[in-house]
Amino acid sequence: MIEFFFDCSSPWTWLGFESIQPLAEELGVEIKWRPILVGGVFNAVNGSVYAQRANPVPAKARYMVKDLRDWARLQGLEIRFPPSVFPVNSVKAMRACCWLGQECVPFARAAFRAYWTDDRDIAQDAVLRDVAAEASVDADEMFAAIGEDAIKAQLRANTDALIARGGFGSPTIFVGDDDMYFGNDRMPLVRAALERAIRGGS
Repeated sequence: MIEFFFDCSSPWTWLGFESIQPLAEELGVEIKWRPILVGGVFNAVNGSVYAQRANPVPAKARYMVKDLRDWARLQGLEIRFPPSVFPVNSVKAMRACCWLGQECVPFARAAFRAYWTDDRDIAQDAVLRDVAAEASVDADEMFAAIGEDAIKAQLRANTDALIARGGFGSPTIFVGDDDMYFGNDRMPLVRAALERAIRGGS
């Protein structure tokens, strides 16, 4: 089984989110979706992200934008970077993904698209209502659910679990219990690990 820890506030995560699904389907492997708050991960174990944002290396920043566009083109996605609001508060969207559980894919995809393609602030309730409508999710039921303590606790627990297992960002993928991969560009390594597991190798 694959565990996919993700936050819709990351464009690299959208790339990984879309590429992991056909890989899992091809190999007949289940994906367990684990919504997190990547800001909580950064605060706990990867504060250097904030320093890099505050004092970017100009050449590296320019290349990062090109790299993102190249990956998006390769995968047929339209990603606009940076969006008008960045970083975005994704807590409500990620709580909604927790509430939806294994059925979160259409909602998460709509949230990624709203933020990264349409440049809409997914922290806003009106935007999340549109996201819910696109994913055929009852928005009133969703808003009631994401205010519940159990859903809030689940999002915190997922975030804490990633930190405890050595994660430091999004997307993070686990094959089995402890074989960790970080980033959308690690899919060839994820494939190799899955193929080894399927063969019963190490």
